[in-house]
Amino acid sequence: MIAKHWKIILLNLMKWKGLMTMNKYILTLLMLPLGLSSFAQANISPAKPQDKKTIVMGAKLHVGNGKVIENSYLIFDKGKITGVGDATVARIDMTGSTVIHANEKHIYPGFIAPTTNLGLIEISSVKATLDYNEIGDFNPHIRALVAYNTDSKVPATVRSNGVLMAQITPQGGTISGSSSVVQLDAWNWEDAAIKKDDAMHLNWPVTPKFRNTGNRPVVSADVLKERTQNLLNALDQFFAEAKAYAETDKPAVTNTRFAAMKHLFDGSQRLFITAAGEKDIIAAVKFAKKYGITPVIVGGDEAYLITSFLKENNIAIIVNEPHNLPDSDDSDVNMPYKNAGVLANAGLDVVMGMHSYWQLRNLPFMAGTIAAWGLDKEKALQTITLNTAKVLGIDKTAGSLEIGKDATFFISAGDALDMKTNKVEQAFIQGRDINLDNLHKQLDKKFSDKYNAGKK
Repeated sequence: MIAKHWKIILLNLMKWKGLMTMNKYILTLLMLPLGLSSFAQANISPAKPQDKKTIVMGAKLHVGNGKVIENSYLIFDKGKITGVGDATVARIDMTGSTVIHANEKHIYPGFIAPTTNLGLIEISSVKATLDYNEIGDFNPHIRALVAYNTDSKVPATVRSNGVLMAQITPQGGTISGSSSVVQLDAWNWEDAAIKKDDAMHLNWPVTPKFRNTGNRPVVSADVLKERTQNLLNALDQFFAEAKAYAETDKPAVTNTRFAAMKHLFDGSQRLFITAAGEKDIIAAVKFAKKYGITPVIVGGDEAYLITSFLKENNIAIIVNEPHNLPDSDDSDVNMPYKNAGVLANAGLDVVMGMHSYWQLRNLPFMAGTIAAWGLDKEKALQTITLNTAKVLGIDKTAGSLEIGKDATFFISAGDALDMKTNKVEQAFIQGRDINLDNLHKQLDKKFSDKYNAGKK
């Protein structure tokens, strides 16, 4: 990807300097190192479509809906699950099928990562590889999907721990734009897309809890509150105008920002609101309800304080990863660990989320942590499988291992929620047997070989 960017920069510089008359052989020599570098780090090709019925026998199968089959069979053909059940009581015709014996192993639905900038950022310190944030406060017309980079090196590393799908999400501003759900083994964003423009993302305006210090003048609390209120007023006006625009059959003037909001109001697109504090969550929910929208709350650090309110309003919560410090000095130091369990045990739909794109490989271990802090193990698994699929609107095809759904799953040698035993040996996305190699594994082998060669 970096080589591609440098090629574009070089060509633009040549046009600017009027050097396009440069000998084509000199140009080739200049470009050659970049091309070789790109070739040396070529990505793994996406897997080919399934062409033969496959049966997985003998594994402990975690359905994803809370059920577990100790000695299972799983049959899939043409990318879809055609059979699943208890292998001890079933008679299965294996004629002409590929059979995978997975005794003493585990089968899990592919894990799903919500609200991530995966594929929109490659190297944090290289600006040319950052494509997740746009200038301005209100950008509903921004579509993260068209910027998703399937050539990124990162998705292969998260696939190796069982994360096979993700909700690619823009960030920044007040209204960041729309996300899309993708599977993580594709040639391009068109092939990757599972559900396009599934949700609009809003960062709830919050008054900062600090004041500027140093050489700059101190900003009073009243000024900060006024700024936040002005932004809330602007947000309310924007939504009101967008709703009016959506209800107009033929607007006299086309407004791309308002047009992008249309599906929020007709119910075909969800609204995800990032809010942490108790009062902010309540205000955000009431704001959305005012426009006939039932939102999903992202973050929800203090959601455990208002479980009754959230349940009454049928609000799902995407909680932050538990390996964090509490949001407030007055909070229980273990609250980040317990938050998901408190919410789930109160009857709310809880989803586990992680914002850092590299850290997504640790998503299953975050679910393992909340399982150790008050949540049933299979319910913890649901926070990264079926619950996520429901919130993203893809539960008819993903999130659990049931007949008719996509054959997107993996086989692990041990408990996938435990970093000591998680060992993904084989993974399938829509029936395709994907390559689990990645850059980290390649580097590990390279320097392990170097170390061992030195010892000899």
